[in-house]
Amino acid sequence: MFTDKRLTKAFLNAKVEYMDDKSRYVIFSDCHRGDDSISDEFVRNQYIFVHALDYYYENNYTYVEAGDGDELWEYCNFRNIRLAHSDVFKVMHKFYTANRFILLYGNHNIFLKNKQYVKRNYYEFYDEHNQRRCNLFHGIKPCEALVLKHKKTGQQLFMVHGHQGDLMNDQIWYISMILLRYFWRFLHVVGFHNPSSPAKNHYKRHKIEKRYKVWIRKHKILLICGHTHRARYPGKKELPYFNSGSCINSRCITGIEIMDGKILMVDWRIAANEEGSLFVKRTVTRGPEPIENFDLKRR
Repeated sequence: MFTDKRLTKAFLNAKVEYMDDKSRYVIFSDCHRGDDSISDEFVRNQYIFVHALDYYYENNYTYVEAGDGDELWEYCNFRNIRLAHSDVFKVMHKFYTANRFILLYGNHNIFLKNKQYVKRNYYEFYDEHNQRRCNLFHGIKPCEALVLKHKKTGQQLFMVHGHQGDLMNDQIWYISMILLRYFWRFLHVVGFHNPSSPAKNHYKRHKIEKRYKVWIRKHKILLICGHTHRARYPGKKELPYFNSGSCINSRCITGIEIMDGKILMVDWRIAANEEGSLFVKRTVTRGPEPIENFDLKRR
């Protein structure tokens, strides 16, 4: 019941962007960028991520970061995150300057709800090498949800992070944050997992997905989210629940692309060619399927 209320409220207050069959979007979530310490899980995939973003920038995609981009629960100082992953933020800055960057907040970067926090940390940064302040995402307005609405068909694609209605990560997120920052963060390094996270908790993950499918069935709207870290692409007879997965998998990052009126799931990873040289490989793992095939109002 509460999940339905939270998702519906997010949908009604979502940022609306109109699209057509020429529009291109890529959705990544759950980067959990840290400070390059031993607990920073994004470090192993940061170069794959930069290469992927460069590809999408050159091919005229709009980048949607669907929550938990920066790990602000574990690392309270955003400055350290930006310094640790300066190459990532340089590419993201290019997207923002080109007006092709949409930032959603999740539970682990829920501080982006606070306009003053965003202004203080995300508008500018101090370049110590050149000893001057530089623009990062000046004027950016992070939002909880995004609705892509097709200009011709009127079909709506609803995007949120996916923590909405999850008790430990929504209603009492502050308690979960304190436990993670001062307790689970250190146990995680030696193999223990935070019980509030659905990423390693199969029961919690399936419970969240089940509730979201109930919302989809009721409202007949395609839903794209992250949070559970499990990449999902529905079959033709399944409800249109998509999940972009995460960027902290052990060997790859996963995401969702929208292009030419179609939706597909991709996997980026390090691979080797016949000569043994390593390169970053993009693989389409599911799709592409026309978006209109997932329009429940037309079925």
